[in-house]
Amino acid sequence: MAQTKRKRRRKHRGTQGGRIDTRPARGRARSRAEAQARARNRSKKKKGGPRTPDPPTWSSAIKKGAIAAVVFVGLLAVFGQTPAAALAVGVLMLGFYVPMAYLVDRFVYQRYLRKEAKKRAEREEQRTGAEQGGG
Repeated sequence: MAQTKRKRRRKHRGTQGGRIDTRPARGRARSRAEAQARARNRSKKKKGGPRTPDPPTWSSAIKKGAIAAVVFVGLLAVFGQTPAAALAVGVLMLGFYVPMAYLVDRFVYQRYLRKEAKKRAEREEQRTGAEQGGG
């Protein structure tokens, strides 16, 4: 009688997008919770997550101030101000918004740097504490 059992084939590890996992499976299967945590970490790295603020520059402050001043002049024109008066107030607002935008950007960036330094110090403390405690 002919043998009907077939040799077991390996699973295809490709995704629907065509990407193939190059790493082989590890020794033990992941639990569902571990798989979900890993998927969450992967998606955080790609998109979403906290944005890192850029260092403050005067050019970005000028752009933000100009946008705010244009919006302000438009609102004044809609609410019945003469164009000359709206432009005069717009120039004043530009003079106010540009330094304010720079100061806000600088505050946000310095706060981000302090937070990162604190995280780095905590990681370093944990690393050195683990090395001292383990020996």
